[in-house]
Amino acid sequence: MKASPSRPIAAGTRIGHVHLKVADLERALGFYCGVLGFQLMQRFGSQAAFIAADGYHHHIGLNTWESEGGAPPPPGTTGLFHLAILYPTRADLADALLRVTEAGIALDGAADHGVSEALYLRDPDHNGVELYRDRPEDQWPRTADGQLAMFTHPLDTQALLDEARAAHGKPEP
Repeated sequence: MKASPSRPIAAGTRIGHVHLKVADLERALGFYCGVLGFQLMQRFGSQAAFIAADGYHHHIGLNTWESEGGAPPPPGTTGLFHLAILYPTRADLADALLRVTEAGIALDGAADHGVSEALYLRDPDHNGVELYRDRPEDQWPRTADGQLAMFTHPLDTQALLDEARAAHGKPEP
């Protein structure tokens, strides 16, 4: 298998939705809808639900078809590393951090990648979740010859929380 395709993929191609196997549908909905704020678009009893932002048909499918009551895969196995949820602005990412913090959910990490700012955490089924916002392309770090120069630096999560609290009129704890 070649690493480089003979023809590049179409320029407008995007990744659409993700479907996650979950052990407990109610618990998963509590996280994705209750904490992160996605809307429930359609539900199939206790087996599946489709959730979205802004009225889209679905960004995330949650189902228990093969996983009801199941355990997360053990470390050292293949599978999903994380799904990434793109927020439109830094203020929206700050609000997401505030929601997660208020729900008592710990972060696995937080990074400034130059092109984006990202928060990393786990959903109730231990799926990796990245909450991020992209910087405008004209702010992306580049080498002298114009190549992309991404990096990983710590993200100041306290500054993000302060921005969210200020926007919501909430005092610091």
